[in-house]
Amino acid sequence: MKSQKLLISIFILFYISKLNAQHFVESEKISDSTSIGNLALYDLKQGIKNVGHSFSRPLHWKKKDFMTLGTVLVGALALSTIDDEGSAFFIRQEPDVPNVFQEAGTRFGSPQVYFIANAGLYGFGLFTKNEKIRKTSILIISSSFTTGLIQSLSKTTFGRARPGNGFKSTEFRFWSNEPGFHSFPSGHTVLSVTMAHAIAKQFNNIWSKIGVYALGSVAPISRLFSGAHWPTDVGLAAVLSIVVVDGIDKFMFQTKAYKYKKEKRISWNLSFTGNQIGVIGTF
Repeated sequence: MKSQKLLISIFILFYISKLNAQHFVESEKISDSTSIGNLALYDLKQGIKNVGHSFSRPLHWKKKDFMTLGTVLVGALALSTIDDEGSAFFIRQEPDVPNVFQEAGTRFGSPQVYFIANAGLYGFGLFTKNEKIRKTSILIISSSFTTGLIQSLSKTTFGRARPGNGFKSTEFRFWSNEPGFHSFPSGHTVLSVTMAHAIAKQFNNIWSKIGVYALGSVAPISRLFSGAHWPTDVGLAAVLSIVVVDGIDKFMFQTKAYKYKKEKRISWNLSFTGNQIGVIGTF
């Protein structure tokens, strides 16, 4: 069993590092002469700025932002009406789910593997002075710190009962320290979706995005099969992660925190002129 867990952890780390290294190293030339120590200090300061920006955003929300929040809450309420039936359905399927899938979900969403993977990613970007990898890793770190703090406080504040304990999805024990009442939101989902979304945003290729999101969805789905969370726990955790990542990513680009240049791509278009058909490439 231990060897199986080790192999799964290694596979996940290898997949992430291989996917990122291939894309980022090819698209980013090392030209920064700044010392590694100064780069690390700059990244630390930027990470703090990112977290501060995230928590201060609600103070600057506009009408459309509150409308978006209302839409999310309405959607969550609608999904909550099938929480009990939905959870029961997933739990019934669990015996037929391959053990490797469940183990991979547990591993990928665990803090240990999550932080080891990101430490490796950041370390590679730092020592090779690759700005794009550093920026992506700081995006992940900032977002995960923000979402992690929110989900940790929410678990205790709401004290929602977990499935399979004889309680319904509407059972809450506010400010509870009992693990059986720490269902909302899903911590595994927060970590896996945060990393997957941050990495997927760096790719323009749709198949690369699909691969990253597919890997990131393993943990949330596995938690439903294991009966650890209700569907709304997973759904709202995913929404939280996506919103935070998008907000921090936008902030970093707007403030030009990292000034790497994006790849110039050729845009191919079909041209119809009279009885001729041509292909035009725009640089």
